[in-house]
Amino acid sequence: MKLSSATLVGLVALIFFVVLPFIVSDWVAADFGIYFAYALFAVSLCFVWGHAGLLSLGHAVYFGIGAYAMSLVTLGMVPGLPELHSTWVGLAAAIVLSTVAAAVVGWFFFANRGLKGAFLGIVTVALAVIVERLAINSSYLGGMNGLMSVPPITLGLNGDGPEIYDPLPIYYIGLTLLAVAIAAMMRVSASRFGVSLAALRENELRLWTLGHDVAKLKIAAFALSGGLAGLAGAFFVVQFGFAAPSLIGFSLSADVLIWVALGGRNALIAAALGAVAVRFLESRLSNLMGATWPLVLGMVFMASVIFFPKGIFGELIDRLDRWRDRANG
Repeated sequence: MKLSSATLVGLVALIFFVVLPFIVSDWVAADFGIYFAYALFAVSLCFVWGHAGLLSLGHAVYFGIGAYAMSLVTLGMVPGLPELHSTWVGLAAAIVLSTVAAAVVGWFFFANRGLKGAFLGIVTVALAVIVERLAINSSYLGGMNGLMSVPPITLGLNGDGPEIYDPLPIYYIGLTLLAVAIAAMMRVSASRFGVSLAALRENELRLWTLGHDVAKLKIAAFALSGGLAGLAGAFFVVQFGFAAPSLIGFSLSADVLIWVALGGRNALIAAALGAVAVRFLESRLSNLMGATWPLVLGMVFMASVIFFPKGIFGELIDRLDRWRDRANG
């Protein structure tokens, strides 16, 4: 069976990241563990935006819900269950709550109102700002400071087993989560449901006239994307050790939009590589450039939109496609 160019690029990237810890220091590997959480977040936005054509400018809401859900469970702050500290329950809560939240938001946006395009983007921005303010004003969620001292991944059923601190295991857990998520979402994209979402992106009216329930498709895409973003938030918070309102607001939503646009929103692996590349460059260049780094990133973003509308890695995949077609034809 002939593999797609995106799959080939993904396999090459996977081999590279499997080998990477053997040629870099432990602290660099620790950084990449966090980058993989961001990459997982970028994949969630790429799916709903690039594949389904639904631009969510407040996608950090679901990332933040996942981060706070994991924090509340592992810190023993679930009302009525003070003895509960399980990482596994926290992970399940992060996925379920972010999925449900995205489904409810999707229902509100699409069930009767049918928001689309710029109107959808504006409303999702407003949602992110509102939820961030709610988190800042909530003493239960730690207010402006957020929730601190979140435990790392604990293997016991209720937070009583071995804790995973070492960068190398965290690195490979993150890489595995990312690889499995990309493979699963590529499978979903190629399914009948995924083909319907692609048709939704290309021509919503035609899809509706063919008898498809457009609203249900949009809600399902939002829910699936939100659950994946919640998983990313949960994995992020067990590494960073805190959940803050900034994880749920517009700033992070804008960041992930840039990662996906720079990487390429037409391929999940391109979006993931875009997130890793931008975060890696930021960690290396921000100290050198100081306050000018956001300006440089903005200029790179504008140049990418103009010269690489498919994204940098997306353009690479597209050119590889054309080269393989010429070689085979």
